[in-house]
Amino acid sequence: MQGVLLAALDDWFPFLVYALFAAAIPGSMLLFSFALSTRRKERAPRAQRMPFESGVSTGPPKLQRFTVSFYLTAMLFIVFDIEIVFLYPVAVVLDVVGPFALAEFGFFIAILAIAYVYVWKRGALEWR
Repeated sequence: MQGVLLAALDDWFPFLVYALFAAAIPGSMLLFSFALSTRRKERAPRAQRMPFESGVSTGPPKLQRFTVSFYLTAMLFIVFDIEIVFLYPVAVVLDVVGPFALAEFGFFIAILAIAYVYVWKRGALEWR
């Protein structure tokens, strides 16, 4: 029974060390931030606590209206960014999967390029 426990401990030992480091690093950061902080115990007046940036008061944020082109550009960025993320796993195993995957890879890039050219020609990437 003891041999089984030692074998299981040998298998789990690297994980336990990793878990200890994973807990110790943020714990030590919190501990050091409280130990080394320079906060004064007494409260400063509100005017001294407010941040001041080049003469601009940082009051409550004002409501802003964003144009549709802002949201369209953001959505297009997300779509093309996610499509590009799919290229990395294929590129890593391309020599393993063979020529069929290379053809599919090329087809995917062609569809991506066609969509990009379409969006570009429609003027969706122009900031107005």
